[in-house]
Amino acid sequence: MTDVLTPVLSANWADERPWKITNYEHRGGYSALRKALVQAPSQVMDVVKESGLRGRGGAGFPTGMKWSFVPQANPNPKYLVVNADESEPGTCKDMPLMLASPHTLVEGVIISSYAIGCKYAFIYCRGEVLHVIRRLQQAVREAYSSGYLGRNILGSGFDLDVVVHAGAGAYICGEETALLDSLEGRRGQPRLRPPFPAVAGLYACPTVINNVESIASVPAIIEHGARWFSSMGTEKSKGMTIYSLSGHVQRPGQFEAPLGITLRQLLELSGGMREGHQLKFWTPGGSSTPILTADHLDVPLDYEGMAAAGTMLGTKALQCFDETTSVVRTTLRWVEFYKHESCGKCTPCREGNWWLVQLLTAFEQGKAVPGDIEKLLDICDDIGGRSFCALADGAVACVTSAVRHFRSEFEAGMKTPAWELFPYQASALFGARQEVHA
Repeated sequence: MTDVLTPVLSANWADERPWKITNYEHRGGYSALRKALVQAPSQVMDVVKESGLRGRGGAGFPTGMKWSFVPQANPNPKYLVVNADESEPGTCKDMPLMLASPHTLVEGVIISSYAIGCKYAFIYCRGEVLHVIRRLQQAVREAYSSGYLGRNILGSGFDLDVVVHAGAGAYICGEETALLDSLEGRRGQPRLRPPFPAVAGLYACPTVINNVESIASVPAIIEHGARWFSSMGTEKSKGMTIYSLSGHVQRPGQFEAPLGITLRQLLELSGGMREGHQLKFWTPGGSSTPILTADHLDVPLDYEGMAAAGTMLGTKALQCFDETTSVVRTTLRWVEFYKHESCGKCTPCREGNWWLVQLLTAFEQGKAVPGDIEKLLDICDDIGGRSFCALADGAVACVTSAVRHFRSEFEAGMKTPAWELFPYQASALFGARQEVHA
């Protein structure tokens, strides 16, 4: 691993009006595009493959390999879809990136589209973040006006049109096939695979779907080379990435660092936990990843390190909770979110999450009975791995990991309400607040 912090995607965030195309160009913006357009598309794809860039949306699948799955002999149009529907609880990396430097993403979209041979690209953005949508639309307009989009881009003969599409605020549309259904004007629900999007995606045509950060990393890779990118990170988890640190920490925010950094190092950079308190548990990649404890402070935050610890890197949303926090209450709030956001297509997810909420509510209220912990885990067994998408798996992960690490708190929920064991005002970030309990 190289330096502790490696600002690449975030290098211009503190500049004056970094979202304007002139300021982006002053920093060398769109020079990577010029470099890419004089190469063959296959060469651009090979550079991304050699860099070791893996998907930054959670799955960690090699980006260049994903591009290569698109059948070039297919006569149908090819599409690139950028998943900007950032909705995972605790995740806040793509929105700041698009707000501060939307042209980083737009340039990445153009280069990526050139590599896979597509002439139409879509940026699917979460509908609630209207300020981000407007900034993306402005950046796309500026790119058209400067000749970076449209017909015969920079005299290369390459044509590309980009559409910024606002979603309607459904968490399920962060799942790539549900996103495609939503983009086509239908209700967002996951599709059964195969066929996979690379073969039959948007409008039943070959489609590549990538996260914002994955596509935004492409210009730097083309500009500086695959070896430069792979010099950061670890042997199997290459490059830099953006970690979102939130919760009971002194200075929450975005920290761009090489893959393989540890939470202990990030906490040192953020000033540590809030004064007088200690870390109790944390999520490595949002609430859909199994939680970890203070015993895992030195585990590398990369794909392999997290897998070895029994969890996933996910979206790198590091939510940190101190000893004042009730694990039971936190897990209940997460599962309530998944119950609400379930599209209802799969019975195990639709019904199972409802039952998880009922049981977790009993634990929070101190009304659980002996055997409820086993019942909770049995329901999780009936949900996990039995749905079209990973929403149900995420709900199960936060429950099973909470029981594994803090079973005693669930056992206490058979006698004492969680708000008596852990007064909620003590964990509030900004002063005390009154709670009303039934």
